[in-house]
Amino acid sequence: MNRIIGERDLSETPFSADDARATYRELVRARAFDERALALQRRGWMSSWPPYRGQEGSQVGAALAMADDDWLFPTYRSNAMQIARDVPMSDILLFRRGMPEFHSGHDVPNFPQAVPIATQIPHAAGVGMAMNYEKRVKGDGARDDGAGDDDSAVLCYFGDGATSEGDFHEGLNFAGVFDAPTVFFCENNEWAISLPRERQTASDTIAQKADAYGFEGVQVDGNDPLAVRETVAEALDSARDGDPVLVESLTYRQGAHTTSDDPSQYEEAARELPDWRTADPLERYEEYLREQDVLDDEFVAEVEDEVDAQLDEAVETAESADPGDPHDVFDRVYEDLPPKLSEQKAWLDSFLADHDVQEIDH
Repeated sequence: MNRIIGERDLSETPFSADDARATYRELVRARAFDERALALQRRGWMSSWPPYRGQEGSQVGAALAMADDDWLFPTYRSNAMQIARDVPMSDILLFRRGMPEFHSGHDVPNFPQAVPIATQIPHAAGVGMAMNYEKRVKGDGARDDGAGDDDSAVLCYFGDGATSEGDFHEGLNFAGVFDAPTVFFCENNEWAISLPRERQTASDTIAQKADAYGFEGVQVDGNDPLAVRETVAEALDSARDGDPVLVESLTYRQGAHTTSDDPSQYEEAARELPDWRTADPLERYEEYLREQDVLDDEFVAEVEDEVDAQLDEAVETAESADPGDPHDVFDRVYEDLPPKLSEQKAWLDSFLADHDVQEIDH
């Protein structure tokens, strides 16, 4: 079943005014973080950044639909989701500077970001299957098929380009066969780097691909954060009952694929997409909340000031972190270092000695 949930009167949704304002706060945090990270990268503070401007409504809505003990399988672009899941901003910045991803020791149930395309999809299906196996072993209310009624679920994030990888089909097939409590959340932004969606698949929708694996696929307006939140919450409830779901969130990437990408080389000046899909999700949502009389200038200013302070603190925390030992890139990979890497490590030692480098500063 494919469906688009558009904006409705707030009273017709399952969300209160406080829920709506909390969602707005997360959208502002996500947008401001993306803008700050992009600016930091442009001045050489970190090597690269994958912008997500235009996709905040999709990511924040999905993240807020998750229970605290649900597992998120993110990618390099799903940073808005992680922030909404209370991953410290400083951790994400440190990861982009080559530091451990969970630098602060936070215990949010997120797997590390997957940079290779689609590799996290079989992992997410496997963790869902493991949840079922664990319930069988414990015997705490497991059904004959091993699916649980009210335990943790898994949300796996990926872009439309990932659906062209074999990992996508293998992961969904396993989830369908073994009733894994997993929601596959595909953010369809019309581009897989430089390849448009019509060159990715001949299917009318990505959501309908779920039919081949025996479970439901739905579409949602990815620029409506409340619609995404409602749809993903329903999908997670279904997954907890042993019925996986594929959610196709229709959104649009406003910027480049990464800071090393030049979209002017491939993207036409205008795409034939409906206004609801190309409209800025933050501006659209703020206008909607004002129409619903749940947002005013005072609250907007309060949120912006609060977020600016959070960003300043995150950058300060990242800049004050111990950069670590450069030898870690060699010593923590192999038990026995291959000859080529041994040569590189020896060159590093020689370089540090020649330049009398006592400490490494990023």
